[in-house]
This record gives sequence, structure tokens and C-alpha cells, in this order.
Amino acid sequence: MKRPCAADPARARGRRVAEEESAYRSCYQRDRDRIIHSSAFRRLQHKTQVFVEHEGDYFRTRLTHSIEVAQVARTIAGALGLNQELTEAVALAHDLGHTPFGHTGEDALDALMAPFGGFDHNAQAVRIVTTLERHYAAFDGLNLTWDTLEGLAKHNGPVTPLRGDDPVTPLRGDGPVTPLRGDDPASGDLPWALAEYNAGHDLELATHASAEAQAAAVSDDIAYNNHDLHDGLRAGLFTDEEVAALPIICPCYGEVDRLWPGLDPYRRRHEALRRVFGVMVADVIETSRARLAQAAPQSPDEVRALGHPVIGFSDALAADLAAIRDFLFRRMYRAPPVMEMRRRVTRVVEELFPFYLERPENLPRRWQEEVARARDETALARLVSDYISGMTDRFALESHARLLGGRGGAGERRS
Repeated sequence: MKRPCAADPARARGRRVAEEESAYRSCYQRDRDRIIHSSAFRRLQHKTQVFVEHEGDYFRTRLTHSIEVAQVARTIAGALGLNQELTEAVALAHDLGHTPFGHTGEDALDALMAPFGGFDHNAQAVRIVTTLERHYAAFDGLNLTWDTLEGLAKHNGPVTPLRGDDPVTPLRGDGPVTPLRGDDPASGDLPWALAEYNAGHDLELATHASAEAQAAAVSDDIAYNNHDLHDGLRAGLFTDEEVAALPIICPCYGEVDRLWPGLDPYRRRHEALRRVFGVMVADVIETSRARLAQAAPQSPDEVRALGHPVIGFSDALAADLAAIRDFLFRRMYRAPPVMEMRRRVTRVVEELFPFYLERPENLPRRWQEEVARARDETALARLVSDYISGMTDRFALESHARLLGGRGGAGERRS
């Protein structure tokens, strides 16, 4: 049974360019389908979370992660009586703006773009689905509903200017999230890509998003906490015994050992971690039911006006997850092999950006019309940023080797 505060496709706020509605699909289903068929979504197949794409076929990519997030998000939305199609659309699109090489690539590109407004992957996701995808005759982008665009822009919470005394954004599962800020005075100190779009289509950035977008955000947390543990174990960065000592995880390994003593290590690990997954999902559903019952919002707008999220973990589980994230930060995200990879791929981005900025004729032919229209260095830098951020891990490495291979570093040819 749908809650009163669930998004209703019949009351969606519409698209920037009006379209005739589908006879067979709701507006949110069309949003989801357009996202799945987009070029940016396909490129996620070769963009990785922590490990570089060529290091192994087993490790999660942005595509497999997005599919996992969408599966969790639909489960949570269904259990809470929310709109599953809107939740799924936001979940599938939430990582579209990521650079090659995960947050390492984002950190490098943000530093390079500092004189030109910075770089933020959430803002870039909005830019991709509103401007950079160019397949439709009547509009640029995917012409998604306002509801989906809002969810993309602020599924992690309200987007407000970052002041000098604001706290540092906490660590996310695959690396530190770049704080939401930009150096363009016209942006009001918001990420420039988001400010540019919001000026013509107000996404009400200062409020929380719908309950559906909040469900997509917490599903992202659930998915990366679980699969980063699995990928780190697979990579040999830590052992099952070390992981089994962590909160939440310890009783899950204990239950598996009680039910199946002597189980082979791989099955034991899988059985334990899938229980961890279940603990997180159940906690969110139970906690969110209580919060929704207490707040009793009667519409999506009342959810936005509450001033606090209604979908999330309990305080107790959030504290346990903080301990797990601290472990992952020390043992995975800052592990020597990962740090060496970060150094190498940072150099790839740091060398590609000035190369294209100084020699934009090396951009693909279909980008040359945009190069000709670039009014100044800032416009050209943002164009180069769009191009590099859209690269896959593999294509970035290949481009660097082809264009700059003689400089050494990540492009160095090894005997």
C-alpha cells in the first residue's frame, strides 16, 4: 500500500520540455528506461569503484554497483510504500557523473578545475542528463522529470554553499566525497554545473529530496559498505578473521559457523556478508517506518519541508557502520597498493587535462563545434572536464599512453 507521501506519477512536476505521456509506462518508468539506454550508463561498465578496471574482472564497476543499489532501493521503497520506479531511476543514475578511477579521478579533476569552478560528480550527473546526452531531436539531455532531477541533485541532502567554517564531508565508501562548492561567483558558491542548470529550472536545492531519493541514497551506503568488504577480501588487503571482529559482521560470521561448522572459506564469507546486507536493509526499513509514522508527512512536499531525512539507519547501526568505514579507510582505501594506483592514475588525469586544454584540436571531431564556441579559457576548461570525466578507466589509460606515453608515469612502457 502506497503512503500518502509517496511520489505519484500523476502528480509529477513534469519535464522541462513538455512531452506526450506514454500509454504504457509512467513518467518515472520512462525516466528509468532513458537512463538505462543512455551512453553515460553504458560507460559505467568500465569505470571502477576502488580498483582500476583492468586489474581484474571480479571487482565491482560503477555499473554493477548501480545495479546493486537499484535492487536494494526497490526493496526498501516497496517495503515502505514508496514509489519504486522513481527510487530505481535515481539509484541507477546516481553515479553517472563519476570520473574514471573513482574518487581518485574526481579529486584530481576537481583540483585542476579549481580556477574554473571545480568539479563535483553529483552536479556532473545532472549536467549529463540535462545537457551532454544528445540523442533526442527535441531536446538535449534525457528530459527527465523534475522529480528525478531533484533526486539526482540532492539525494545526499540539501545542496547549500560551503562556507570556510563548514565541516569536512565525511568519508564515503569508495573514497572521500568532494565537498559541494565551486569558485564561479555566479554560482553562489555552488557547483557550477548544478548552479548553471538550476538557474533555469529550480530544483529547490535548499530542501531535502523526496523519500524515494533518500531511499536511493541509503541504498548506495548499504551496497558500497558490503561490496567494498567483499572486494577488499578478494584482493587480499585483509582477512576474514579481521573482518569478523568488526561490529555487525561478528555475529553474522558467528551464525554461519554455528549453522555450518567447517564450511569452506569462500561460502562462509558469502553467507556472512549476505547476512550483513540483510541486517543493514532491515535496520533502514524498521527505522524509516518509525520516522515516517512519527512525522506523518502527507505528501512529497511535506517530506521536503521536514528539515531532516526520514529514510536512514538507526543511530546504533550508523555508529557501527562508522567503525567499518574507518577499517576500510585504513586497510583498503589507503592500503599501499591502492595508494600506488592512486598516484599513477592521478598523474594520468593531471597530464591529460593540460594537454587537451593547450591542444583542443586533439578532442574528437564531434567536440570541435563546442571548442569553436568556447568563449574563453573557462568555457574551454569545462569542455575538457566534460570530456575527461566521461572517459572510462581503460580509455583514459589508452589515451594517456597514446598521447603522452613518452613522459613516463602511468603511461610509461615497461619492459
